[in-house]
Amino acid sequence: YSWIESSHRGLKADILFFVPTDANSEVQMLTLENTTSEVKKIDLFSCIEFCLWNALQDMTNFQRNLSVGEVEVEESTIYHVTEYRERRNHFAFYGVHGASVSADLVGYDTDREAFVGLDNGFESPQVVAAGQSTDSLAIGWSPIASHHLRLELKPGAQRTYIFLLGYVENEPDQKWTDSGAVKKQKAYTLSERFNSAVKVLQAYDALRDAWEGLASRFSLQSGDEKLNRMVNIWNPYQCLVTFKMGRSASYFESGIGRGLGFRDTNQDLLGCMHLVPEQTRRRILDVASTQKEDGSAYHQYQPLTKRGNDAIGSNFNDDPLWLILAVSAYLKETGDWGVLDEKVPFDHDPARSASLFEHLQRSMRHVAENRGPHGLPLIGRADWNDCLNLNSFSSDPDESFQTAGIKEGRTAESVLIAGMFVFIGREFIEICRRTGRIQLADEAEREVQDMEQAVLVNGWDGRWFLRAYDDTGAKVGGSECAEGKIYVEPQGFCSMAGIGQAQEYPRQALDAVHKYLDTDHGLVLLHPAYSRYYLNLGEISSYPEGYKENAGIFCHNNPWVTIAEAMLGRGERAFNTYRKICPAYREELAKLHRTEPYVYAQMIAGKEAVRPGEAKNSWLTGTAAWNFVAVSQWILGIRPEYDGLRIDPCVPPGWDGFAVRRMFRGTSYRIEVKNPQGVTKGVVSISLDGRLLEENLIPPMEDSTLHTVEVIMGLPESES
Repeated sequence: YSWIESSHRGLKADILFFVPTDANSEVQMLTLENTTSEVKKIDLFSCIEFCLWNALQDMTNFQRNLSVGEVEVEESTIYHVTEYRERRNHFAFYGVHGASVSADLVGYDTDREAFVGLDNGFESPQVVAAGQSTDSLAIGWSPIASHHLRLELKPGAQRTYIFLLGYVENEPDQKWTDSGAVKKQKAYTLSERFNSAVKVLQAYDALRDAWEGLASRFSLQSGDEKLNRMVNIWNPYQCLVTFKMGRSASYFESGIGRGLGFRDTNQDLLGCMHLVPEQTRRRILDVASTQKEDGSAYHQYQPLTKRGNDAIGSNFNDDPLWLILAVSAYLKETGDWGVLDEKVPFDHDPARSASLFEHLQRSMRHVAENRGPHGLPLIGRADWNDCLNLNSFSSDPDESFQTAGIKEGRTAESVLIAGMFVFIGREFIEICRRTGRIQLADEAEREVQDMEQAVLVNGWDGRWFLRAYDDTGAKVGGSECAEGKIYVEPQGFCSMAGIGQAQEYPRQALDAVHKYLDTDHGLVLLHPAYSRYYLNLGEISSYPEGYKENAGIFCHNNPWVTIAEAMLGRGERAFNTYRKICPAYREELAKLHRTEPYVYAQMIAGKEAVRPGEAKNSWLTGTAAWNFVAVSQWILGIRPEYDGLRIDPCVPPGWDGFAVRRMFRGTSYRIEVKNPQGVTKGVVSISLDGRLLEENLIPPMEDSTLHTVEVIMGLPESES
């Protein structure tokens, strides 16, 4: 909800906007108060603009849509009935309620040009400037809804109006009254639910309670107000918005064709498991049903039809592994092992269905069976980095890199996918063992070990992990490269996977990240930037230096380094990596940063950019989910596992503690972490309801009561 208050020349106004939890409507409640000693006479105008029901038609087919608009005005409500006469059985309306609206309403407008004026904009509509509505009817042209109310406020008096934007659907055989008018009974019923301030505030309280219930599933109390604000409110809120919208429905991805990403969806789920487990279960089954029988995946799919969308590109060979990661996270959060037995179609075809577990197995097999000359996974069109197009040699400036003709290459390989295979493959092995599939677990373990060896032999460049091999077998992201010597993604994922731990490769790789990729604004994706377009690399080299994938700070992958640093126990570096791209800590840089100070951006301009630190593409980015995982599970260290909640914080030195309330499998835990020694990592004792536990794993209680956990950080006596 948004509640806006303002005061000007003795007129105080506040307006509450919200969408109720259980109604297809938006409520707008406006209160005006005269705080002066003189009578005030006020003209009040509302205005909303209607869509024409089909987004593509709205944007393109003007020869039709400038002639189809229809409205009806009935008392204080304006009805948008465009196309209702033919194949539609739905309509919208915008009405106003108040103590004496019939007396206050002196006019209306439903035609945009009549209201705004031929040469004006919505910032200065001609009707408002003239102080009088025109009672226009938008038969054809562009339908809007505007009310004109005229009121008089005595000193100290106030008046409240409720504007309701609503949407209703009639049954196909219940569209018309006997007299041939639009059947509006459902609109009347909906309006009655919000026709007084008391009713509106009840709905508002219900909405607040719903959000309070969601927010309380993980809430932090620490000495850092900015951290509290992000963890408790804005990060989970952004996770939910991104989960629902994918990468579409924003000013950065306008249009209707994109749908939801296969890889994106599975990552977005990671930030929502604890908030909406039932919805994440449904989404897992939805996205799995778009997978192909060979284990590969459509890169994107349409959420309403659940059909894959090849027209926007496919053959991104990392895609299948993300499904395994999402399912493993869901199992850890919920303990719902029955989901593995759900029958799920391949390619949305019920005739070709298998268990969800079979989908996971085919995901593993697809990567394992598609490897290149160095034993590393074939990259396909691209991997997580959509812009590293090693098989798509595009020289046509008008074609998309995501759909350009792809070479059926068996040479270009991805070290990132290899790191993912090791990290995520271990989850698949554990799922196999816990479901009694021992032989399959052993086979998968051999595949993972073989892949790890391939990275050790052919994926390590001496000081960091390589990024890839191109179509000619040349290294990408290696010290011998003139540009793009080091990439951040494999350093994060291969280190998370612990590849080369005995040789301290993760430590060396993360030290290289700190040396070459770190900036005041976050970690750049690669260094140095590409200074020209490279046909063999594709879109990544099409951007100016320091922007997007060409050495921009692509925030999505920064949390992988945060997690890897926490795994090494380097709390200061882990938190610094987290803090640099976190919106709350960038408020002082607002004029430079330029995007909202409460949600993550996809990209911040890197050190080689013209304006380093300037952000773009906010809201809908996988950065939100991964940062919530990084801060909640690895910095605060409250991590769901198959057998319970692991408590293993990794914090900056000097932190004296924090408290978290966490809902887990239907049970609420209040977890108080004390750090008397000011260490960065290490738990010396943990108790559950006053009873000492043998290890720092809280078993699932599943009894719907509140349990108290006390955690003492410190070094073991042998190290202190």
